[in-house]
Amino acid sequence: MTPPPDAGARAVLDKAARENFPVAPRFLPRAWRDDLMAVYGCVRLLDDIGDGDLAPGGRDAELLGAACAAPGDRTALLDAFEADLHRAFRAAGGGAGAGESRPRHPLLRALVPTVRRHALAPDPFLALVEANRRDQEVHRYGTWEELLGYCELSANPVGRLVLAVTGTTSPERVRRSDAVCTALQIIEHLQDVAEDLALRDRVYLPAEDLERFRVTEADLAAPAANASVRALVAWEAGRAHDLLNEGVPLVASVPGILKVLLAGFVGGGRAALRAVRSARYDVLAPAPRPSRTGVLRETAAVLGRAR
Repeated sequence: MTPPPDAGARAVLDKAARENFPVAPRFLPRAWRDDLMAVYGCVRLLDDIGDGDLAPGGRDAELLGAACAAPGDRTALLDAFEADLHRAFRAAGGGAGAGESRPRHPLLRALVPTVRRHALAPDPFLALVEANRRDQEVHRYGTWEELLGYCELSANPVGRLVLAVTGTTSPERVRRSDAVCTALQIIEHLQDVAEDLALRDRVYLPAEDLERFRVTEADLAAPAANASVRALVAWEAGRAHDLLNEGVPLVASVPGILKVLLAGFVGGGRAALRAVRSARYDVLAPAPRPSRTGVLRETAAVLGRAR
């Protein structure tokens, strides 16, 4: 499968290079790379809709059949994405009306052969749609358990899709993958504390933890983190670290080159946590990001432990 030629779709796919972890590295078989990028393109487009980060000009809304939606109406765009997603699955099924159900957006059209090849279910994608709908309504989380429930929708389906594309799904791998994906989501939240609050009025740090560490939202909006914010971030980073440790047995359980891919996911998370620690848990300005060398080093360490 050749990546969609549409310039907007290409721009979405190019965001893979900015993730904490490798999305579809070149050492993978070409078929896996194509299918993982097809999944990534849809997931990234969906997140861009939910975050209000679509390219200006309304091209994506037009492609999704929502050109008449009011500017900035993310709910209408999410509805349009879900409708196009259903078209993609009908087209992949090849049943009656499949020809008329061809998805409109090039990224969803690119998903069709991937769905067909791996008999993917729509459930993980629908969970991601629901997570983005929740982002339009829920801007604060009271407890750690509530945040984990959000990650069940917003992060864990991605890992399940990777296992499905690579043909390695099992109950134990899903359990460990869920822990890793939740950890990666929490780490991203820590890196984006300032951006989420300033640009999206969202706080993913549980309110019970803010109270415990005596941190206010004004503290999170400051140019630099005070001692209380640093202590809070260190606490949440520790929780993410514990969840990320589930990744070593996961890597050890899979065959061949897939070990390297999953080690890259875990290594990317570990490198991001190391960057947060190196910043002495000041995630406000600038947000700490891992270096490529750091990701490679941590990936090698995970592979060493997973033998």
